[in-house]
Amino acid sequence: RLFTTRGWAATGMRDIAREAGVATETVYAHFGSKTGLLQKVIDIAVVGDEAAVPLADRSQFAALGQGSRADRIAAAAKLVTEVNTRTAGFAKVIRQAAPTDEEMAETLEATRGRQRRDVAAGLALLIGRTPTAAERDGIWALMSHEVYLLLVESSGWSPEQYEAWMAETLESVVPSE
Repeated sequence: RLFTTRGWAATGMRDIAREAGVATETVYAHFGSKTGLLQKVIDIAVVGDEAAVPLADRSQFAALGQGSRADRIAAAAKLVTEVNTRTAGFAKVIRQAAPTDEEMAETLEATRGRQRRDVAAGLALLIGRTPTAAERDGIWALMSHEVYLLLVESSGWSPEQYEAWMAETLESVVPSE
């Protein structure tokens, strides 16, 4: 909460420790650094719980390859909406910190790489084949935090409106099998 309400620079480890009701040393002992803490928080936010199971190994992800095309598209729209809803604020924090913090710049690049790989794997499930680079990158851009934030935060859409739009848009842009 502190990262997303105050931003990267204005959130210190002391603030986090105070909010958690623990000593600052305890936070450092568990996470090593402010970047380490943010990375752990983001990992939890991506999947929605503390289980050490990557997104690509979860049933919600597997649903992208099950059922009719409409079912798979709906599953993709639901999944991307859930992930973006939980993580968009953190994406802003990472982008804010990256220009002045080398470790956060590396985190931003690693995050984008992981997102791109997850989109490629999810799209492969949706279409039943390995997507082309252009297909992967187009869907990756469409599902980005930036688009989510433009529509939900800047334009005032509800997550439900975003999910419906995402399903409709995916139906028209995801190639057939």
